[in-house]
Amino acid sequence: MTLSMFAKTLPAAVLTIAFASLSGNSLAQNASFQVVSARDGDDVTVNQGSKQFRIRLACIDAPEREQKPWGDRSANRLKQLLVPGQSVRLRVVNTDQSGRTVAEVYRGNQSVNLQMVKEGQAVVYPQHLNNCAATKNQYLQAQAAAKKQRLGFWKQAQPMMPWDFRRTQGSRG
Repeated sequence: MTLSMFAKTLPAAVLTIAFASLSGNSLAQNASFQVVSARDGDDVTVNQGSKQFRIRLACIDAPEREQKPWGDRSANRLKQLLVPGQSVRLRVVNTDQSGRTVAEVYRGNQSVNLQMVKEGQAVVYPQHLNNCAATKNQYLQAQAAAKKQRLGFWKQAQPMMPWDFRRTQGSRG
């Protein structure tokens, strides 16, 4: 079977894992991971066997902890969605400047990243949205709906985007 025939027979999430396995990326050799902890609204630690991996949620950005109360609320919500010991799947899209794996995290068939945006607990990260080309419109629609309903972060009259906040603080994130 040629690689192109192989690609046509598998869903995108499985393809990500298959290609990563072929390239020797040990993170994606097994589709199942266990949640260890959520650090903030867009950062989670998972394990696969005895190995731990820090995951940056792809395509979204969450308020920083210092963006009170929104950062704490976002972190708390991610901790509710991703409880320690829970099984998740990853769609790995990249590695960030800090060496974290950047991925969409799935509980069953539900994207946790997208759920955070739907609830207004995170925003679409336009600088990195190209990593989610297949679901880009879902993210943008979810954010528009959350903004219109003034959910979570969008309750503010003039919200400061997390990347702008980091820039004012002199940190990357």
